[in-house]
Amino acid sequence: MSESDTPRRPIRIGNASGFYGDRLSAFRDMVDGSPVDVITGDYLAELTMLILWKARKKDPTTGYAKTFLTQARQSLADCAAKGIKIVVNAGGLNPAGLADEVRKLIADQGLDLTVAHLEGDDIRPRLESLQAEGHEFRHLDKGSTLAEAVVSPVSANAYLGGWGIAAALRKGADVVICPRVTDAALVVGTSAWWHGWARTDFDALAGAVAAGHIIECGPQATGGNYSQIREVHDRRYPGSPIAEIAHDGSFVITKDPGTGGLVSVGTVTAQLLYEIDGPLYLNPDVAAHFETIEITQDGPDRVRVAGTTGSPPPPDLKVAMNYIGGFRNTMTLVLTGLDIEEKAAWAVDELFEILGGKEKFDDVDVQLLRYDIPDPPTAAQSTAHLRVTVKDADRAKVDRAFSNAVTEIAVAGYAGFHTTTPPSSASEFGVYWPTLIPAREIEHVVFHADGTTELIDHCPRTQTPVPALTPAPHDEAADTVPTARLALGSVVAARSGDKGGKANVGVWTDTPERWDWLRRHLTVDKFIELVPEAASLPVHRYELPNLRALNFVIVGFLGDGVASSTRTDAQAKGLGEYLRARHTDIPTTLLPETN
Repeated sequence: MSESDTPRRPIRIGNASGFYGDRLSAFRDMVDGSPVDVITGDYLAELTMLILWKARKKDPTTGYAKTFLTQARQSLADCAAKGIKIVVNAGGLNPAGLADEVRKLIADQGLDLTVAHLEGDDIRPRLESLQAEGHEFRHLDKGSTLAEAVVSPVSANAYLGGWGIAAALRKGADVVICPRVTDAALVVGTSAWWHGWARTDFDALAGAVAAGHIIECGPQATGGNYSQIREVHDRRYPGSPIAEIAHDGSFVITKDPGTGGLVSVGTVTAQLLYEIDGPLYLNPDVAAHFETIEITQDGPDRVRVAGTTGSPPPPDLKVAMNYIGGFRNTMTLVLTGLDIEEKAAWAVDELFEILGGKEKFDDVDVQLLRYDIPDPPTAAQSTAHLRVTVKDADRAKVDRAFSNAVTEIAVAGYAGFHTTTPPSSASEFGVYWPTLIPAREIEHVVFHADGTTELIDHCPRTQTPVPALTPAPHDEAADTVPTARLALGSVVAARSGDKGGKANVGVWTDTPERWDWLRRHLTVDKFIELVPEAASLPVHRYELPNLRALNFVIVGFLGDGVASSTRTDAQAKGLGEYLRARHTDIPTTLLPETN
């Protein structure tokens, strides 16, 4: 496997950024903490590419995550002194531009560091010619072609793998600036370089993918956004995660001693289930089989992850496209006290009479959000919100003409009218288009610090595997055991998130007995019963027995992605907690003991 007969010690990789806008000081804290070999930073999400496009539209010299420059300015000298490599995807839509800015910082500080960057992910300039060659760019969820949508993407980026990073580090780069690589590629590439892995060391690579997926969102792996709140005794800001990755791809997740948060089997399981589809986790370098993963506590704030198996990656790369869907505006009307539904209906009818009818707009979304309770003890508990969103290609229709119309019913409609904000202006919104492109169409290029370039060969590939859906076994004993009707969260943990227009909810439990009940009880039908808003949508169910976990994927739950979603929780961050709050029949023998 390795270039050496004696395996190197595990590489220590710390991740200091989970998204563009994450805690600025986390990078500096990582440099000042316990020794690490590499600091990574993930700055890119599907929405971020649209944000960076808008920034570059205003200033063509940008298009990258500017916050990284601040972090680099504060930390480059100490990274040089400590021999810490830096690998980030902050390059976004302009990795060459960011690399040049980092070189300026290095020169200004008189440091002896070299910078490499990657390119090849951006296929937007080639879209027309690729379509002419027969590439249809079918939407992964809807099946329609890009041509049928009659849209012009403003960004189109293929997800690159980790071997360009490995090549840059192998040639001596101290800082590697990446564009749209996969989140896990930052860890895959650094681990492959450190251990000298071959392209076909699929089990080791799969382990690195799992490690990269766990630490990519920063403190979400160390107690942040964790449903089992009572397990987190140290509620200071969580320390950033560190992955210690061994030669065989097994690894330990930990954090700096003395920092807040928690690293446990639960926190690591939560992040493994975050924003995945089925247990087969596809990447450009390997298909990682998450159902094979085994997780054990290895000491305080240390969790060992082993057993991950891998197989050759699929022949296609995922592509994240964004196009401008038009303009939108939202106004929220407050309804108070009695007759909430009648007041809401009156407000909607009156508003669209003023506006000339709902059919005047490309899309109208009306949501009545009930926060009111009977005999409310406070005024706030007597209110509900009527949230009205309009979308249209014509900005004028949804601009102040819409929000001003809302104020026209202030003294002409239901009693107690007021809004949560003054009249607002329209904003442009984007639509996410996930699709595939054959890997052979992408040239993954490393621009080395010495001015040379290197073309990265694609990995050995197979046909795309089909993830297996897992129906729940029939529960013959369900009607014969004593049960109590309680919140599902009494015995189940959860983590939820978004994958474009899809939402995922991972749920897991902690004992064999609870797992046996969970896998039998939480069928797709039961899930829809507990989450009625999923009733009209495809719901996929997957089992991960080693984790005592189920993963549910709701296709279309978030519409066309976070940038265009009209849901109040546009990234489904709270969906898992909502599911845990729903009541169901739980065998009394599985309930926690109470003193």
